[in-house]
Amino acid sequence: MNGFNTRAIHVGSEPDAATGAVNPPVYLTSTYAQDAVGVARFSDYGRSNNPTRAALESCLADLEGARHGVAFASGMAGEDALLRTLSPGDHVIMGNDAYGGTYRLLTRVFGKWGVRATSVDFADLGALEAAFSDSTTMLWVETPSNPLLNVVSIAALAGAAHDHGARLVVDNTFATPYLQQPLALGADVVVHSTTKYVGGHSDVLGGFVATNDDELAGTLRFHQFAIGAVPGPLDCYLLVRGLKTLGVRMDRHCSNARAVAAFLEGHPAVGRVYYPGLASHPGHEIAAAQMSDFGGMVSFTLASGTDVAKKVCESTTVFTLAESLGGVESLIELPSVMTHLSVAGSTLAPPDNLIRLSVGIEDIEDLIEDLAAALAL
Repeated sequence: MNGFNTRAIHVGSEPDAATGAVNPPVYLTSTYAQDAVGVARFSDYGRSNNPTRAALESCLADLEGARHGVAFASGMAGEDALLRTLSPGDHVIMGNDAYGGTYRLLTRVFGKWGVRATSVDFADLGALEAAFSDSTTMLWVETPSNPLLNVVSIAALAGAAHDHGARLVVDNTFATPYLQQPLALGADVVVHSTTKYVGGHSDVLGGFVATNDDELAGTLRFHQFAIGAVPGPLDCYLLVRGLKTLGVRMDRHCSNARAVAAFLEGHPAVGRVYYPGLASHPGHEIAAAQMSDFGGMVSFTLASGTDVAKKVCESTTVFTLAESLGGVESLIELPSVMTHLSVAGSTLAPPDNLIRLSVGIEDIEDLIEDLAAALAL
């Protein structure tokens, strides 16, 4: 099986040997009978492993082109397990528009352990080179980023990281493995909030880490077991189900987002549109080279101030005012006081009048009509 959609449907979801069921069962068990003392057929305890979780891990790892995939209870739990591979004194370089939760975890949790984080503009390779130190062990990049949709060359960052003996971690949540394959471009690790596009229906929390590094994978497995932030079997089932339609959903997310971005770029009330699919986007050529399409996220600023931006967010009827992203329904939010409030006052703070859209799979005419009405108020 070579095609993405074929693998998304079949890898890890072979018909059940006992019943012939075409979907992997939800194994609601916390423990397993042993054939003899210390001799288990599959696992000894639900925190160690679960067949439904194994189905998810094998499928998503395959789609990312990874030998190893480890599932967690949330995206932040996956990031935490990965960051626990660092040691006091280690230095992490991250993008200057990274997700606020990642910044909070690095600075307010791991900062107390002696891990140091520096944020730079990854589009400026000179600034990146200057940010390296002898203690730099990790580069952490989102591309496209959240919420400014910046795009940077994964291959270029991988080269820079490896020149300094550091790992490159790519948050592939926005692009998904359907649109972008970071490991094939030189990244060492891929992380996901599977809550978003992988799940796709705003009904499950999850996280995932994928890698081809055998030693790192072993450490992540140990952290998964020892720390215990594992997804439940029903969560895993929902994520496996989401993977089966990821490709077709992303096609619609992308086509709708392109139309929304084009509409916004021509609207007099809009100041600037952030979408990699627009020729005006500074990362457009890089995105076209390393992605198969440009994603379903669009951000924009208004020509006027924050109060008007709040009014627009509160005036839509098809776009729901809510945090998160990647579901079939369209969402609208004001990052400065919602998803990115934790970085207020820092170099990562987004513009106060920036609006972020998660463009869903509704009829495009309804989405544009809804935005037009809200912008006209």
